[in-house]
Amino acid sequence: MITFKLKNKSFRILRDGTPIFSLTEGARIAEVANIDADYTMSRGSFVLKEKVVGRRPLFVVDMVLKDDGVLLVMDEGKLKLETQYDGDRLKVTPIGLGMYDRLWLRVPAEWDEAVYGTGETFSEFNLRGHKSDVWVSEHINAMQIMRKVAQIALHIKRDDKKKKFESYASYYVQPTYLSSRKYFFHSDATAISRFDFTAPTEHRLQIDPNAAFYFGFGDTFEKVMTNLTDLVGRQIPLPAWVHDGEILGVQGGTQIMDKKLQTALEHDMKVAGVWIQDWEGRRVTAVGKQLCWNWEWDKELYPDLDKRIASYGEQGVKILGYCNTFLAVEKPLYKIASEKGYCVKDKKGDDYLVTITTFPAAMVDLTNPDAYEWIKGVIKENLIGFGLVGWMADFGEYLPTDCVLYSGEDPFIVHNTWPALWAKVNREAIRETGNEGKIMFFTRAGYTDTCKYSTMMWNGDNHVDFSVDLGLPSVIPAMLSLTCCGFGLSHSDIGGYTTFYNLKRSEELFMRWCEMNAFSPLLRGHEGLNPDLNAQFDASETVLRHGKYMSENHAKLKDYLMAAERYNSETGVGVVRPLFFYYDEPRAYSELHEYLLGRDILVAPVLKQGAITREVYLPEDKWIHAPTGRAFGGGVHAVEAPVGQIPVFYRADADDSVKAMMQSLVFPTEADLHA
Repeated sequence: MITFKLKNKSFRILRDGTPIFSLTEGARIAEVANIDADYTMSRGSFVLKEKVVGRRPLFVVDMVLKDDGVLLVMDEGKLKLETQYDGDRLKVTPIGLGMYDRLWLRVPAEWDEAVYGTGETFSEFNLRGHKSDVWVSEHINAMQIMRKVAQIALHIKRDDKKKKFESYASYYVQPTYLSSRKYFFHSDATAISRFDFTAPTEHRLQIDPNAAFYFGFGDTFEKVMTNLTDLVGRQIPLPAWVHDGEILGVQGGTQIMDKKLQTALEHDMKVAGVWIQDWEGRRVTAVGKQLCWNWEWDKELYPDLDKRIASYGEQGVKILGYCNTFLAVEKPLYKIASEKGYCVKDKKGDDYLVTITTFPAAMVDLTNPDAYEWIKGVIKENLIGFGLVGWMADFGEYLPTDCVLYSGEDPFIVHNTWPALWAKVNREAIRETGNEGKIMFFTRAGYTDTCKYSTMMWNGDNHVDFSVDLGLPSVIPAMLSLTCCGFGLSHSDIGGYTTFYNLKRSEELFMRWCEMNAFSPLLRGHEGLNPDLNAQFDASETVLRHGKYMSENHAKLKDYLMAAERYNSETGVGVVRPLFFYYDEPRAYSELHEYLLGRDILVAPVLKQGAITREVYLPEDKWIHAPTGRAFGGGVHAVEAPVGQIPVFYRADADDSVKAMMQSLVFPTEADLHA
């Protein structure tokens, strides 16, 4: 419980009687300034140029104790910070700071403190020593792709190389961080925030001076997460059917879809669904096989798809599709939206066309109530009404700052919230058709409200390789950082997505990614940007046999995963969890390539090409190695890990039902895969 004390011009915040912050009259508490900003966008990536104007410090001139907090008066009484407490959460509301663009806070820090969050981070997990811009953007930009092309052309293998953290962007950002001191910080801001965790004794936060911000505490990390998600919201459990096996990533038309499903079933794979992203049509471009963004069934590419929805359903196999925030300019839905004035405009009053890889597209203006209801109606009729029970709700990062919105709002302020608005549209379409808990969608981009609107995140367009910053290893810190922000349901494409030149998916990568995702909230494939270059689930008999075992293992985890999802919906404690949530050990706070699945399962995926062993860190506990049944204690261990034998452990003290489940799993040997 937080309490305040004010005595002799000194103000203290206490938690359960222990001081956590103190301030004296005359102290410098913050700084303010205005910003001259110039943001430019190319294909979802932004160049952010800012110039600080008139920065000045704010000093406390008076402190007024109130029943539920204290009012900090600054600048001769003109500016104030109203500080209120509610249980274990502190809310600070700026008053009179509306003439400024930026507020700088200095939060006391300890030299060995770790911090996590600010959205979805791929190359790092603990952000201490780094700076983070909270601005929604494409995670992988053209410069990174060009660099990878050059490395491949020159035969330079750099899977373990990563750039400075500040050079990466993220699809999902949130002005939130979680501290190893068992507290969180969160801002209600929608404009850009900048967090600087490089100083040894303080965190330097640049936030919107017009938005409230919070500090929340807890005796355990679980209680901190409950406190945070009481504020930002939680996800509902996934529909039960998603855990009945693998969701196959397939495209190319009805005949190909039929053949691939039949192949999977003939090889005894457990198939929960078939995800066909090109159900609305295919667009072949210079970069690969992309989609035609018109959210209607393409009857030429997928004849009898309506009948397949019914016949597949009789086999227990669902069909999922795709949609996003754009409209293809050469297709019927764009014509309707444009004639009705439903598209985002440029400053000339024309529809703002954004270039996506090699082609332009328009955006539905979600600030226009009529446009909002129209696109929601398209989802209701053309996706849900058609019979799709899930879809990828893609994009959300591309709102340019020089556009004109129907609402008249500044797009600089709205930009970060755009993906959350998109998630809200999809969620309302499901709820209003009575399908809550039956249908799920998964989003790539996000901001604060995405926590309460989206039903699932996926980790975006990862490279089809073992690179630590963009490939297979990167999705683990991505899932963990989302958990620390309050989004507890996330997964990745089996095998990654981004494919070009000689960057193509190997059978080994596909199988390593598949065995990791079998021990994640969702087992879903993707053919990738250029399917013809990539190994797929049916690439060989070996891959098919591997898929049989992994899909069966995932299905056996169904009850365990559903229990973890319910717990996430009730408490905000994610399905994928960092080790430090339960183990107060130095390595647990820095580990970014292992995770807990629920409370009792520890997963340490193989992340290096050609590796047949994995060095595994186990926290102090009693662990059972699931593939062999061998007992381990805490410490670092070298574990045998050929393909199919992913290092997975479970706690020896787990419930008997968990033990029985883990003992029922089958991890194929080399002989099993090549029989």
